[in-house]
Amino acid sequence: MKIAVISTNESHLQDLGRLLALNRHNVVLSSGEKTKIRSVAEQDAPDLMLVDGMSCELADLALVEYVTTHHPATAVVLLCSEQTPEFLIHAMRVGVREVLPSPATPEAIEAAVNRVAAKLQGSSQRQTGKLLAFIGCKGGSGSTFIATNLGYHLAESRSVLLIDLNLQFGDALSFVYEAPPTLTLADVARDINRLDASFLAATAVKVAPNYSVLAAPEALTQAMAIKPEHVEAIIKLALLNFDFVLLDLPRILDTLALKALDRADKIYPVLQAGVPGIQNAKKLLTVFRSLGYPDTKAEMIVNRFEKGGDIGFSEIEQSLSGAIVRTVPNSYKEVNSSINQGRALLESSRSNAVSKSLAELSATLIPPTEDARGFLGRIFNTRG
Repeated sequence: MKIAVISTNESHLQDLGRLLALNRHNVVLSSGEKTKIRSVAEQDAPDLMLVDGMSCELADLALVEYVTTHHPATAVVLLCSEQTPEFLIHAMRVGVREVLPSPATPEAIEAAVNRVAAKLQGSSQRQTGKLLAFIGCKGGSGSTFIATNLGYHLAESRSVLLIDLNLQFGDALSFVYEAPPTLTLADVARDINRLDASFLAATAVKVAPNYSVLAAPEALTQAMAIKPEHVEAIIKLALLNFDFVLLDLPRILDTLALKALDRADKIYPVLQAGVPGIQNAKKLLTVFRSLGYPDTKAEMIVNRFEKGGDIGFSEIEQSLSGAIVRTVPNSYKEVNSSINQGRALLESSRSNAVSKSLAELSATLIPPTEDARGFLGRIFNTRG
């Protein structure tokens, strides 16, 4: 476990470092004031932060609340020489895991660290879902349609959550649901310290008995408040509660998108059989290989493919050498109608060629012997 220790007392700092190192933890020591809490959390991303020398002032907890809000994966334990009941109550409210005396005995430190480690181990041992990321190689390629409609197919037998990460112009919900969302990703980010399975389920829009969509913010100003660490925490929780988590990504490889792609089990760049889309797909493959992704991690989807088109399948495969290439046929009228109605194509036409193609892709993702799982999925099945 990675543990960051902050203390103004050099003796305390070294003692804590030696004790934690004996237990084979990865320890980062920072000598200085409590104001370093934020920078240490952002630079080192520890599993646990031990902050020694905190005063009993409630104002100091604002620094801690920033970490628990923006870095929910980091547990915080405070070591204070004086503690009042009021301080302890407020410390728990802002997300502090424990408050110990300063200096603390080795036994107290080890016990607190072991409790945090046990919780982390319990989370890591739970069966997690699969994370699928969809990104368009060119505007209008149809990546949102593919993502939202594949989710419908997967949800016939599994629990599915789609997260719209096109924060500024996301409209994934409208592809499968007629009404606007009551809550969005921005609401989760704003109250990230409340994040748990129930809060996530309440925020997402349930578009089918086993299928939910966490919508993008409706206002551009709200999107600016969503940080990569918020999305990382949401994805981590979602994977513990859904069989499949689908990410609809914008065509921007920023920090948020790269973190999502790193975490993804499969990436589906979506293109059409034209020179611009193929060129952009090649650029994406170059980026993926530079990031060390195996070639099997990305599967290219050629949307609206026509066998008699100007560019054939073999030409596309040759251009995207080393990549797995799938095709989804052209059915413009039916697809456009389903989008305009805010209904999945599967609902109106299971026999449509596009529906059949997505059903085949869905089948590759669900092994026949795999059992349905997921706490929220079971809730959705019951309520559905």
